[in-house]
Amino acid sequence: MTFSRFYYGELYFKCKRAEITNWVRLTHEIRHKNIVTFHEWYETSNHLWLVVELCTGGSLEMVITQDECLPEVVVREFGVDLVTGLHHIHNLGILFCDLTPGKILLEGPGTLKFSNFCLAKAEGENLEEFFALIGTEDGGGDSDENSRQNLKNRFRGTLSYIAPEVIEGSDFSIASDLWALGCLLYEMYSGRPPFFSKSVTELAEQILHEDPFPPTQQGSASLEPSSDFLNLVDSLLEKDPQKRLTWPKLLQHPFWKDAFIQIPSDTISSQETSSSRKKAELLEPGESEIQLECKSLPDIVLPRTENNQLNRSFKLENPEELRPKSAVDGESNESIFLLSSRPTPRTTTTVEINNAAAVLATNSAHTSSPSSSAKDKNICCSQQDIESKVKELIFLESDLIVTPVIDNPKIVKQPPVRFDVKTLHVPAHSADKLLILKEDDWNDFLHQVCQLTDSPEKSTGAARVKLNLLCYLCTVVGNKEVATKLISTQLFPVLLQQLRIAPNWDIRAKAARVIGLLALHTTELKETVPVIEAVTLLTELIRENFRNSKLKQCLLPTLGELLYLVANQEGKKEHPRECWALPSAAYTVLMRCLREGEERVVNHMAAKIVENVCSTFSSYAQGFITGEIGPILWYLFTHSTIDSLRITAVSDSGEELLHHLFKHQLCNKHLKVLLGSLLKNGFQHCATCKMKV
Repeated sequence: MTFSRFYYGELYFKCKRAEITNWVRLTHEIRHKNIVTFHEWYETSNHLWLVVELCTGGSLEMVITQDECLPEVVVREFGVDLVTGLHHIHNLGILFCDLTPGKILLEGPGTLKFSNFCLAKAEGENLEEFFALIGTEDGGGDSDENSRQNLKNRFRGTLSYIAPEVIEGSDFSIASDLWALGCLLYEMYSGRPPFFSKSVTELAEQILHEDPFPPTQQGSASLEPSSDFLNLVDSLLEKDPQKRLTWPKLLQHPFWKDAFIQIPSDTISSQETSSSRKKAELLEPGESEIQLECKSLPDIVLPRTENNQLNRSFKLENPEELRPKSAVDGESNESIFLLSSRPTPRTTTTVEINNAAAVLATNSAHTSSPSSSAKDKNICCSQQDIESKVKELIFLESDLIVTPVIDNPKIVKQPPVRFDVKTLHVPAHSADKLLILKEDDWNDFLHQVCQLTDSPEKSTGAARVKLNLLCYLCTVVGNKEVATKLISTQLFPVLLQQLRIAPNWDIRAKAARVIGLLALHTTELKETVPVIEAVTLLTELIRENFRNSKLKQCLLPTLGELLYLVANQEGKKEHPRECWALPSAAYTVLMRCLREGEERVVNHMAAKIVENVCSTFSSYAQGFITGEIGPILWYLFTHSTIDSLRITAVSDSGEELLHHLFKHQLCNKHLKVLLGSLLKNGFQHCATCKMKV
């Protein structure tokens, strides 16, 4: 048996764990020509990885964007793939729920394949319960109210392809998936979805109450769609789900020209099957021992049960079986390549495979049989060589890049910032629009913003208006050019004034957030910008309210971004700036935030600030070289249960080593223990790991 397939590794941040876990549990056993094959998944310190079938043709969305519209004969060919794949998905009892062109990939020869099952679900199940279960496992940290709201937002899907009954509150169904299929056929032919509007409200109204225009192709007036195609699209875009085209009629529709004569239409003869009965069948665990042992081999096509249903990994009560193996949790590369959602026995290997497959799938599996021992001896590469090469590949250069303190999801998850255009009281220019404003228009806009920000809060309504404006500023200062331009204007002192005297602490917090985002995205800092005044003010506020943990969590990220900005800018110059002399109180406050007894979020923020400032190798890093920093970081590393905090703490240790701290603060024994622990746990991307014990 040889391996001639190509695989593709997709990278996701861990905040998408619930979606990716859902994708894996639904598709890890599916083998179908119109569904992207899942092979493996694993977890590194910063990311989740999916190893899936390589599709080199891009997405259907890209094809439509490039070609604008497709000939009807191509729509038919692509439609056959879509119908075949969706038919198989529904046969398995799965609803796709968010069918869009971006989730359809093209294989090299032009075969369409369904991908990205993040929002799909088993028919009749409540996906929110599954997501909440995975979220609880991860220890999210958001409030219950925020968690519920975030879950609802994640399940809405793409409005342009959502069926009317779903918009009105009904659950997704086979009929709603067929509506989305009709939208795709319409868009492939005309180059645009049947319903489109920049306003979400208007778009929903169109879907609910208006009929789409007949599909046409721009610049091709002579090419009219066939009557069969028009009838098919109209039947799929029927607003009443009871009257919408069903699977038997869809497969027999004349538009397909008997393309589905080989597909038995009675496999889905009724769309009114009891959801509870189908779900019970779907979760039937019946598997043989041989099947379980075969699952460690990604290329083996497992036999289906008689009713063609998936295995017990659909069960919501077993989320621990749906965890990816960690690439940093042991000395065996088994942990990288064996899928944990497949409960494979790790003591035997009963399937005959070649040496390459053995290296990839069962390198650390042990067996007492002579034949297996002989195969192990024939493996050309040693275990250490394989581990070394794998670890070189799975860690990205981005893992070495300085990451921000503010809005860092590894420290604390922040809800997205939104503003209301209707109550903004200033033009809601986008960042791109702000950059092309004429000088007079820019000055007028800036004057309005400063005047409104500095206005007194005489009523609750006035405070809301100011908060709304600050939220708007948070959205535009994410642009580096806008941030660099704004930080040098009179807006910065106005924000400092609000941070100092605003009676409403919500306004103070939002002003601090804007300052922090300005510092994060600014690329050049002028000496006239009062950054040291801002650092001093933030330090005083934190010191005066040190027992208020929530306030510290609000102000520390901004303080950290300002410190890093100053250190980074000073590092670019040959000589330190006298006007940027940091107050010693700032270092003292940060050291207090690192100590034992503080909340872990506060510890993490302070450690991240130390890490970022020390990464600049500027003179400001010397402020952290004190007699207590080494033991503090050592304590965080050895006592924290949060991987990201341990990584930050030990990364700080590496930076401090380079600043000649540990030769005074840690004895040789402790240093060896530290480095040995790092190597054992796989924190390869820390600077400390690259030093010899």
